Amino acid sequence: MNRDQIAALLDRYLNGETTNEENELVKRWLEEHDNGNAQWHDLDRSAKDQWLSVVFSEIKNTISETEPKIVSLPQRKLGLWRSIAAVAAVLLISFTLYLEWPSLQSRLHPVELTTLRAPNDQKREITLTDGTRIWLNAGSALKYPETFNGKAREVYLSGEAYFDVRHNPGKPFIIHTGTVLTTVLGTAFNIKEDKSKHTIQVTVTPGKVSVANGQKLLGVIIPNQQISYNTLKAEVVQATVNANAVIAWQQRDLHFEDVSFEDAIIQLEQHFNVKISFSNPKLKTCRFTGTSLNGEELEKILKVMCAFNNATYQIKPDGNFVIDGAGCNN
Repeated sequence: MNRDQIAALLDRYLNGETTNEENELVKRWLEEHDNGNAQWHDLDRSAKDQWLSVVFSEIKNTISETEPKIVSLPQRKLGLWRSIAAVAAVLLISFTLYLEWPSLQSRLHPVELTTLRAPNDQKREITLTDGTRIWLNAGSALKYPETFNGKAREVYLSGEAYFDVRHNPGKPFIIHTGTVLTTVLGTAFNIKEDKSKHTIQVTVTPGKVSVANGQKLLGVIIPNQQISYNTLKAEVVQATVNANAVIAWQQRDLHFEDVSFEDAIIQLEQHFNVKISFSNPKLKTCRFTGTSLNGEELEKILKVMCAFNNATYQIKPDGNFVIDGAGCNN
């Protein structure tokens, strides 16, 4: 077993994710190096975790910043081969913890995160301590640290948010959305997680964004490009889109200037978090010219749009909207 496997085993053990066989392996290691006055099998889970944390602290204090040292542990009467195995285990565990200590320490003492939630009928806006601005769409949640002390600025998103990240070449900004990682140095982009469709979409306005699923790179996108990842099928689609339409939900004011009825409706869906469909597909190609609607309620906007395009709308029992009518003469 190499050092990476041992580090992973100890990490999974502390998280309660090990199998019975792996638990026995850890138990044997601890018995070989003395686990205190209590018998290992008599300790409950909390006591075992506390004891392991003490061991990690002792190992940390005995290791210099530049070279690993062997940890002195009480000796037991062991056979020759068992003694050799015990010494090898101590050396290997000590060296592993020396190399992996920052990662293990962060897992043992995780950074406390603050959660910001947007109600289903409201949006939220926040400016982080590094100057990054984030707009949360309705029904979304963001977890973030009060300060960014590590080598990266990491936050956790559930739902949809628009990010305007403050540039910092020495400390990348990473957004965790499930297993998908979006990494930037400083740019503006939108992330949308749709759990009902099992998709995560990343859309760039200005700048460049790297998107990965764990360690696997899904793609690098630039302005008006979008990566859509299906988490259920592990499928990736990269496409060119209208980024302004994608982020319309974030804007307080809606401006329509020579746009198709379909594009206008997409912006309304994003902005008001509703579903709007067409009964007559021909309506989608109708266009607006020089129309600007600012801060109005959805139904008032739809009345103007429908009147302009010879159409009507109705509200279904589920709250969704359907547009119908003869439409324009395009």
